[in-house]
Amino acid sequence: MSDHKIFAAPRGDQGKGASRRLRRSGQVPAIVYGGDADPVAIQIDHNKLLHIAENEWFYAAVIDLEVEAEGKKGKATSTKVLLRDLQRHPFKAQIMHVDFMRVDESHAIKVAVPLHFLNEDTSPAGKSSGVVVSHEMNEVLVSCMPKDLPEFLEVDLADLELGGVVHLSEIKLPKGVEIPELKLGPDHDHAVVTAKRARVEAEETEDTAETKLVESGEPIEEKKGE
Repeated sequence: MSDHKIFAAPRGDQGKGASRRLRRSGQVPAIVYGGDADPVAIQIDHNKLLHIAENEWFYAAVIDLEVEAEGKKGKATSTKVLLRDLQRHPFKAQIMHVDFMRVDESHAIKVAVPLHFLNEDTSPAGKSSGVVVSHEMNEVLVSCMPKDLPEFLEVDLADLELGGVVHLSEIKLPKGVEIPELKLGPDHDHAVVTAKRARVEAEETEDTAETKLVESGEPIEEKKGE
């Protein structure tokens, strides 16, 4: 688990009007909840958060949220959190609101972790013409202690051949990490990657084309010599 920090400040006024004023001033309203403590309203610099949101880790890593102590400039409290919701403007490059959930480091957490696919282009399937390699999943739900949470999982496709399938159970997991879905039985060992022959649309024969014209009611010109 890498160390990732986000800096925030306490937020006083709340409500739609206060949130609009906050956004106009270049801040993003956010909230921290969960655990034994009450929810806390905070604000984060929009441009910095927008830049952070471009990173994959932001959506799956445990984050150190540093919140400036109210009335004590230069002092901050640190809380381990996970991103739980991020609301964006429908068409502007603007983050509207963020929800963070507190993480108890003594309890296991469940997080959807992204998959990174390796060696696809150099695999037998990847080098074969007419073969389509499909990623049936792009992320997988894992369970682990916060300290063991991986930012992503790698799926090595070096040996993938035509007709091959990579299942959930074939993903190599770091120590202390498991996939809860696999505990539900063999039927839940879903395909993560498949390699299939691409379908080739059969060309229409002249007779097939004529049949379509007859069915549509359009006249067919007689062929010379008939």
